Amino acid sequence: MAINGEDRISVDRPIVMITNDDGIDAPGLRSLVSVLVSTNLYEVRVCAPDSEKSAVSHSIIWSRPLTAQRVEIEGAEAYAVSGTPADCTGLGLSEALFPSPPDLVLSGINVGSNCGYNIVYSGTVAGAREAFIYDVPSASISYDWKRGDINVNDFFLAAQACLPIINGMLSAIKNKTHPTNCFLNIDLPTDIANHKGYKLTRQGKSLGRMGWRQVEEEAQGAKMLSTMSMETDSGVVSDNNDTSAHHSKDSRLFKRELRTVVVEEGTDLHFLREGYITVTPIGALSQVDVDCQNYYKEWLPKISSSL
Repeated sequence: MAINGEDRISVDRPIVMITNDDGIDAPGLRSLVSVLVSTNLYEVRVCAPDSEKSAVSHSIIWSRPLTAQRVEIEGAEAYAVSGTPADCTGLGLSEALFPSPPDLVLSGINVGSNCGYNIVYSGTVAGAREAFIYDVPSASISYDWKRGDINVNDFFLAAQACLPIINGMLSAIKNKTHPTNCFLNIDLPTDIANHKGYKLTRQGKSLGRMGWRQVEEEAQGAKMLSTMSMETDSGVVSDNNDTSAHHSKDSRLFKRELRTVVVEEGTDLHFLREGYITVTPIGALSQVDVDCQNYYKEWLPKISSSL
């Protein structure tokens, strides 16, 4: 489904559609909607999961129809959908739910950063990527949330800090100068009130290295948060999957644990931790280094000759 760029900006106000992976009631999404609505510059739509769908990546649901339940959010037309972030974006773009496609899709604001290899796992980024695949400009937005360091009100500051980027994107879309071969991944630092400004970055190889530990019961040990970090002050497990199934005597339980975080210098996570709002253009293709292409260019004929 390609959408004609000439028809993209509406005559009155541009249409901005919001999705996320934390669920339609999450503080990040509600703050972003509130800030956008308060400007009176946009027609705001929401098409978001009805429950948390963190770390589902770009998965979609084939096996059943999705429900879309109307939800009251002041100033916006909103639906809670029984699907993944990619499902929500796809449905919102299809004109089956809304009468016309949006001019811009925003996915977030996520509770927790999405940098480096975490982009691969992120449902937030997938919500924006789905729009990009269907030729609709988009951005994923994540806030480097830290329990105890910030409160819900800081999500409003995070949303306000994104307004110049959002306005700039819509201006470029209207002028037909917005690039069509990438979308943006935006990460906001924990101390958003004292951020150091915008920083154009590139996706790095930063990674939270995970381990596994055998446990005797599901509630044992620290909780893995949607931010792919560990919470040590709660033994309650909250998961978007059903883990309540009965286990046989021959089954064993294992839980993920965050062992260490590797930060690549000069890339998105590095500058985020320095206090910048990082702006990272990314795409949907899995490109490889030239060295890999060159290696397999010589390797494949050798293998083929043995057939």
